[in-house]
Amino acid sequence: MEWLTAPFEATFVQRALWGGILVSTICAPAGTWVVLRGMAFLGDAMSHGLLPGVALAALLGGNLMAGAVASAVVMTAGVTALGRTRRLSQDTGIGLLFVGMLSLGVIIVSRSQSFAVDLTGFLFGDVLAVRQQDLLVLSAASLAALVVSVLGHRAFLALAFDERKAHTLGLRPRLAHAVLLGLLGLAIVASFHIVGTLLVLGLLIAPPAAALPWARSVRGVMAFAALLGATATFGGLLLSWHLSTAAGATVAALAVSLFFLSHMLSGLRSRRARHAPAPAPVREVN
Repeated sequence: MEWLTAPFEATFVQRALWGGILVSTICAPAGTWVVLRGMAFLGDAMSHGLLPGVALAALLGGNLMAGAVASAVVMTAGVTALGRTRRLSQDTGIGLLFVGMLSLGVIIVSRSQSFAVDLTGFLFGDVLAVRQQDLLVLSAASLAALVVSVLGHRAFLALAFDERKAHTLGLRPRLAHAVLLGLLGLAIVASFHIVGTLLVLGLLIAPPAAALPWARSVRGVMAFAALLGATATFGGLLLSWHLSTAAGATVAALAVSLFFLSHMLSGLRSRRARHAPAPAPVREVN
């Protein structure tokens, strides 16, 4: 039992645990819509598109979170504008915006004397460096994500399954798409300094994808995804403590492992269901 509890006696590990749990609750609703709509590439582009704002803020000695928010706004506006251009496929537009923002970020970071350190921190984060004020920011972001998810649930649901029907019902699919991009940006901005932009995609996509075969509703997917994210955080911190591995990477790797385990168990369940004997017909007794 001491092996299980000893790491969490340290205050910084406790903060890391709470930080990871809050990140999981933020990523669960956004990640569910990303998985349902097949927007994983967009999530990856959004996460890397934060680099210019973060790099410029670091270079000028400003607030990194403010820089990330600025980049997220630019990415959201850019993706929304490109999505309305019929001459260009959405994936092509997102890819070009992704490469352009990432290149701009690297150019800005290269002007810094601490290029490697800054870029490493941006890509991989530092979950063990979570501060008390970070927890307050994450709590506010978690509440905001919950409010947006509840208020926009009907529009997001219609948008995910039939955009034309959403328009017919007067749900304004373009506005819903822009708000959904904002929710995705919120999840990434709030999480990148905890697990980094390379690893945030693991908590954004893996838990909802793992929850999908087991939940019977979209809200069920979100709730189960938050639970799986919290489980990955706890297990990842525990393993990283005892194995001396990078904490953020271990959390993300465990989240992805839970996805593969979930789909393996789901496959076994489906196979058993197919081979289960059919129930005998009930005979009426005269």
